[in-house]
Formats: sequence, structure tokens, C-alpha cells
Amino acid sequence: MLIASADFAAIKLASRILASGGLVAIPTETVYGLAASLSQPAALQRIYQVKGRPSSHPLIVHVAELSQALPLVQSFPEAAKKLADAFWPGPLTLVLPRSHSVPDCITAGHSTVGIRIPQHPVALQLLRELGSPIAAPSANRFTQVSPTRAAHVAVDIGHDLELILDGGPCEVGVESTVLDLSGPKPMLLRPGGISREALEFVLEATVAEPVRGIAKAPSPGQHHLHYSPRAEVRIATAAEIWSSAASLARAGRRIRVFTAQKPPPDWLAPATCDAWIWPADQQAIARDLYARFRQADTDQVEVLIVELPEPTGLGLALADRLRRAAGQG
Repeated sequence: MLIASADFAAIKLASRILASGGLVAIPTETVYGLAASLSQPAALQRIYQVKGRPSSHPLIVHVAELSQALPLVQSFPEAAKKLADAFWPGPLTLVLPRSHSVPDCITAGHSTVGIRIPQHPVALQLLRELGSPIAAPSANRFTQVSPTRAAHVAVDIGHDLELILDGGPCEVGVESTVLDLSGPKPMLLRPGGISREALEFVLEATVAEPVRGIAKAPSPGQHHLHYSPRAEVRIATAAEIWSSAASLARAGRRIRVFTAQKPPPDWLAPATCDAWIWPADQQAIARDLYARFRQADTDQVEVLIVELPEPTGLGLALADRLRRAAGQG
């Protein structure tokens, strides 16, 4: 394994590795991705092996520009054009009917494919250097915490890769929004870096959610247990979060609280309990969330007690990640 600062020479090396069938971890604005060229079937299969990912979970395709996306789909409807104009490059994956040029192994046997243009200069430069699309799910083991720094990738799967491109911390910090446009109505398969409200504003239409368990076009990150640290994650309401923490701390458990609520005036912090009091900015919470999960494991925290944010704006994605980390997906 080689970790390289993502300069021009390293990007050219990464392109050569991908073109020859290797795997490279790359920075994106959302999380670090585990990249393989779409023209290398063995490398695409190796993504599943390295991650321990079931073949029933599709991979998202990343392209440098719209002209690379068009051959991968049967059509690019007006709704997709509006959203691409508004949010590409950016953390939005559009699910559309696939063309025959899309490898079967990345679509989980379905007739659709998810595509996005990442908004990270390193990822875009690499895609342009390679000259072809890549598949790039998060560069971590299946169901575990996504990496937002190159060091996270090195710890998780570094020995299974040819190269890790270090492009610094990820700016968004949670995965892309996945929107299914293959049916009669736009359907939100996974909340992410683009809010539902922003999608509805651009589309001038309501974005639906699938009935749980029967989504027509499966999305990555929808396992009931996902984005999970080793610490147990428990969800509590704003009213009960500090009393829950005190109860567990008195029982001798090592506790950390993730909340917007400051402790009550009479709170006496046990030595085995501390807290991350969220900033008011949802983007700041998202940018730091996965790193905080990982730090809790480093600090040998046993239980994370978390408050769910209000499910508006980016809070919808944050609440989704916290629920799945607690096994309540």
C-alpha cells in the first residue's frame, strides 16, 4: 500500500493503476471512495471482495462530465437535466434506466444505474486523466463507518489497495443523495449531501420515499445496520438524553453523548461520560460525524447516546446515518 499526496504525478500513477485493473482509494467531497475502472471487470468484482459487500448492493458510477454519463443510460430525461444543471458536480446520484454498456456486476441485477459527477478537484482530475468512468463506493468494510480522511482508509482496507490518494478531509462528510428517476415519480432512495427541499425546489415537484423494503431500485447504504462504529449506538430524545447518559455512566459504562442539548445546570459529569455538543451548522456536524464515530472507538467508548437532528435539510441525512448506526435503518 502506498499513500500519496494527490499531486499531478500521483494522479497520473493512480490513472495507470486503474487502467491496468488495480484499486485506488480516492477523495471525493462526500467520503473517500474505493475506485475501479468500469472497463476492468475483475477489478469491479474485487471491490466487493475487499469491502465484504454483498453482490445485491449496487455500486455508484462516477464520471467527469455529462458526456460520459449519457452512454451509460437509455435516456436522460428533462428532470435529470434540471438536476444535473443545478447540482453536478456535487453530492447527488441520479438513478436511471441503464444501457447495455454498464457492467452487470455493478447494478446488482437491476435495470438501473446510479451516476454522479463528484465535486472534488482530485477525483475530477483523475477521471479526466483516465478518460473513462469509475465505480467508487466508500473505501471501508461493508456496514462500517465511511472514511473521510486518507488515514481512515489505510486503517480499514489499506493492505488491499495499490494506492491511496490523500486529498485531505472530505468537505461534505456524508454520502451522496440518491434519487431514483426511473419511475413515474422522483423517489428519494438515500438522503445525503443535497437536501430533499433543494431537489423539490429545482424539480417543482414532490420527491417521494419508497415503502420500506420494496424499493424498486436499491441504493447503497440501505442495510438496516450501516455506518456503524464498534461502540453501541443508542438513540434518545432531547428530553431524555442526559438522564440516559447518567444512568449508564452510574452503571460503570464508558459513555459519549452526541446532542444539541447542553447539560442541565445540576449536571455532574461522571468521569466515564463526555459529550460532543453539536454546532448550530448542520454542515459542520456532517463534516465531523464519521470522524467522531471513529474517535469514540479509539477512546474505547462503550455506548454512544445520540439525539436525532430535525429531519429537514441536511438533518434528514444525519438522522438516517444515526438510525442505521444504531441498527434502526
